[in-house]
Amino acid sequence: MQSYWIQASAGQTTLERRETPQPEPGPGQLLVRMHAAGLNRGEFIAGHGLTKPGAAKPAGGEGAGEVVKLGTGVAGFTPGMRVMGRCPGAFAEYALMDAREAVPIPERLSWEEAAGIPLTFMVVHDMLVAQGKLVAGEWLLVTGISSGVGVAALQTAKALGAKVIGTSGSDDKLAQLKALGLDLGIRTRIGDFCDTVMQATDGKGANLVVNNVGGSVFAECVRALAFQGRLATVGYLDGVLKAEIDIEALHAKRLVLFGVSNKLRSAEQRAESARGFVADILPAIADGRIRPLIDRTYAFDELPAAKAYMESNAHLGKIVIRMQPG
Repeated sequence: MQSYWIQASAGQTTLERRETPQPEPGPGQLLVRMHAAGLNRGEFIAGHGLTKPGAAKPAGGEGAGEVVKLGTGVAGFTPGMRVMGRCPGAFAEYALMDAREAVPIPERLSWEEAAGIPLTFMVVHDMLVAQGKLVAGEWLLVTGISSGVGVAALQTAKALGAKVIGTSGSDDKLAQLKALGLDLGIRTRIGDFCDTVMQATDGKGANLVVNNVGGSVFAECVRALAFQGRLATVGYLDGVLKAEIDIEALHAKRLVLFGVSNKLRSAEQRAESARGFVADILPAIADGRIRPLIDRTYAFDELPAAKAYMESNAHLGKIVIRMQPG
């Protein structure tokens, strides 16, 4: 079968297309004929931790397709079922999914929409629901809101009844996100948004902040938090991995700071996250309250071009690869 492999070296990541054997499902696994797969920025950033220097590895982390074969011990799935999920090596004609993380695709979703959901919305569930405990009426601040995770956080927060402020370097992207319910857009790429956030929230601050940008805006995120506010660190697109913490603010405002990452989580922890997503967010996707935002779809042969487009930062929402025609 055809598959893509990724390698990190000299501060960059490169893709290689290979002919590889079709995998066989092990216990608890599904063999899936892939129809589409989503791009995730972290995989393509050298030094981000997801793709380390050394030997190449199968590329891709999430996708959608139809079940071909079941491993031993798998129940609840049958060949031909449409499924989506976390899927190492997703940029391939066939890939394996842990059955505990595979989710039946709602009928209303296309292959492309389904492929852009699993990792993104499970991360959003972790930071908004499981750890962030966002509730209706609260204020959410998302830095770098035009990213795939940022847009999904906006959509999920609005479905939960929260109010959302987002930062972006693009006025055009912020204007487009107004249609998805963005309450306030702040055009900036640096840490200068606290005063605007305070004005919008009647001086109280944001109840939950999602930091997609990194250390360069960390201190400003802390400043923008409300009493008993929560700060989720999700990414570091700026490459800044260290920041000072205002311990007085942490103490006086009773803040909670937490990280969101799948990197060191066990298979059972990831399965638990999938179950939480199915219970708390999937119903809103199934009934149309949340519609995944797909910026652009590329053919399987065009994955290198899709990677370059993601690295240009021109996209809004998810970029998806379509493996199968039609």
